[in-house]
Amino acid sequence: MDYFLQQLINGVTLGSIYGLIAIGYTMVYGIIGMINFAHGDIFMVGAFIALITIVALGITAATPLLLLIAALVLVLVIAMALTAVWGWTVERIAYRPLRGSFRLAPLITAIGASIALQNFVQISQGARNKPLQPLFQGGFQLSDGAGTGFAVQLSYMQILIIVTTVVLMAGFTFLINNTSLGRAQRACEQDRKMAALLGVNVDRTISLTFVMGAALAAVAGLMFLMYYGVVDFFIGFVAGVKAFTAAVLGGIGSLPGAMLGGLLIGLIETFWSGYFSVEYKDVAAFSILAIVLIFMPEGLLGKPEVEKV
Repeated sequence: MDYFLQQLINGVTLGSIYGLIAIGYTMVYGIIGMINFAHGDIFMVGAFIALITIVALGITAATPLLLLIAALVLVLVIAMALTAVWGWTVERIAYRPLRGSFRLAPLITAIGASIALQNFVQISQGARNKPLQPLFQGGFQLSDGAGTGFAVQLSYMQILIIVTTVVLMAGFTFLINNTSLGRAQRACEQDRKMAALLGVNVDRTISLTFVMGAALAAVAGLMFLMYYGVVDFFIGFVAGVKAFTAAVLGGIGSLPGAMLGGLLIGLIETFWSGYFSVEYKDVAAFSILAIVLIFMPEGLLGKPEVEKV
């Protein structure tokens, strides 16, 4: 039971990171009906911006706690702002000019943007892994392992990731349901032409959606960096595929579905790695996705697409 509880904690932590990335996929798809395949690399760029800022500020584990917290808040703000600029750039260059063309064109440009971001980071930062020493150490021991020989640990970093995810999810839910921007996004999701006729600035709404998704990806990038302590130029592809899988599993276009899908992918990976073979954890995750889509094509929380005539 102790081992199960530890894997559950690890899975929820990993799933929270996937969920934050998946929200960016599902927000963009919900409004323009297309997948931003450069979003995983936006997450990677956010992680590198956070790493560069941490190194530039000289933040280490020896930094006093209050100063460390203030510095990390500054790192988060800088990473979100600069990554949001990348997200806006991708929308402005790869999507807006091709919005009225056939659906395959923006997909190809998004893949091109993804490759361009990967190669830019590889050339500018190098192909080697970039390490970061742990900034938060310690945590709570939930079980001393008496009788099982396996102690259950809940680290401060895991608590930070889970709490941050819950707060951001609550904040975005409030924004979508109770603000003018959220109403504009929901109007564009239902019918962009009618929303424009009613005075909604469709271009600005779509751009802000890309910006918000990129900012969330930057948060996920910082959490990934601090949790695993290493990044490289290729993490965006792997995490992007997992987050896209999470968005589809939960129901593409649904914010709660994206978070649910992220948690499920994280739990599947960790439990499979813990009880079976780590080499086949990705096979297990994609197999579960295939099974769910066979019986629920719209995903767990997705809504059937209604064709407008």
